[in-house]
Amino acid sequence: MASSAPGGESRLALSAGIGCYLIWGFVPLVFQAIGRLGVGPGEILAHRILWSMPTAALFVLLAGQGGQFLAVLKRPRVLAWLALSSLLIATNWIVFIASVNSGRLLDASLGYYITPLVNMAAGAMLFRERIDRVGYAAMALAALGVAVQALALGGLPIISIVLAVSFGGYGIVRKRVAADAQTGFLVECLVVSLPALAYVLWLRHAGHSHFSGGAAAWLIAAGPITAIPLVLFAWAARRIPLSAMGFLQFMSPTISFVIGLLEGEAFTPLRALSFVFIWGGAAVFLWGAWRRSRPVRAAIAGTAPAE
Repeated sequence: MASSAPGGESRLALSAGIGCYLIWGFVPLVFQAIGRLGVGPGEILAHRILWSMPTAALFVLLAGQGGQFLAVLKRPRVLAWLALSSLLIATNWIVFIASVNSGRLLDASLGYYITPLVNMAAGAMLFRERIDRVGYAAMALAALGVAVQALALGGLPIISIVLAVSFGGYGIVRKRVAADAQTGFLVECLVVSLPALAYVLWLRHAGHSHFSGGAAAWLIAAGPITAIPLVLFAWAARRIPLSAMGFLQFMSPTISFVIGLLEGEAFTPLRALSFVFIWGGAAVFLWGAWRRSRPVRAAIAGTAPAE
């Protein structure tokens, strides 16, 4: 599968990538609003999955991919890859929701700062994307930042690592899957919809459901808020290099980091030092990605890359 797209499609993929990361940057505010209504992370996740399905199905219909959707259901290998990607993204979602609603937004932002470097390493190992000395320097700085963060926390930053590995792994799997973004996401929703529905029904039976009034409106809204950026991400990830997606990736954790600071999360000098190393790695990464990524430079300049 090609790792980049022709000029016009590269520009569209760049726009899709920017759009998804902007939405993801502000998504914590949505989950915090739902959490303040007493809804726990598990219930938010279950409704997030269930209400993503109508939006995902609408995307498939609008794209005329009903035939592709049915064909994917008959291909065990593709279904297996999408089952794996659905488990990875569900893991990412539940950890993210729990961290956001427990005052750990800075930990979450750290995880998403690390993710592009996971993508860089994966791009080199799986898709033969070249890592030069600049790339290795970026990864070394990020690793040092994680080590300092572990020192500041008194242990490994588990939330950050799980978020980075799960979302980095999701991007890798979706890049390998022979299914368009809309079709793949609908199948992913179907894979995890049964346990999500079972949990929602159990909550209702046990009298613990919050699906009423304003909470219900927020939970329904979580569906399209989830589906739209994820489809944009999956569509863009199949058309531009993983290193280019990593270039855009720094938008959302920066937004979330600022939100965490404004909300008064603890930011000790040692944690600040860890972020200095992470930001140093990000800056080196961005410079290297800008220098070597022809599709992104061509898209920004408004011209097709030379062949």
